[in-house]
Amino acid sequence: MMKTADDTAIAILSWLAGEPELLSRFLALSGTELGSLRQAAGDPGFLGGVVTFLMDHEPTLMAFCAATQTPPEDVVRAHQIFSGPVNFDD
Repeated sequence: MMKTADDTAIAILSWLAGEPELLSRFLALSGTELGSLRQAAGDPGFLGGVVTFLMDHEPTLMAFCAATQTPPEDVVRAHQIFSGPVNFDD
């Protein structure tokens, strides 16, 4: 069964919670406080940022996929959904 983009982002966030070094890096880059993660997880923009964080570093992406048995294509699909359609006319 294919995960939704939200499911994939939440899975990434859950995995990051068990990876203190990566979680600290994500929090620093996103400007999010540890105590506000739960509230932020309800925001599609934040979830998109979680997916982008993973997509921006292939070794981290592959570590997540291996640890959670998530196909990389699921993460790519979630990234495309959160990023919206590409407009080449701009």
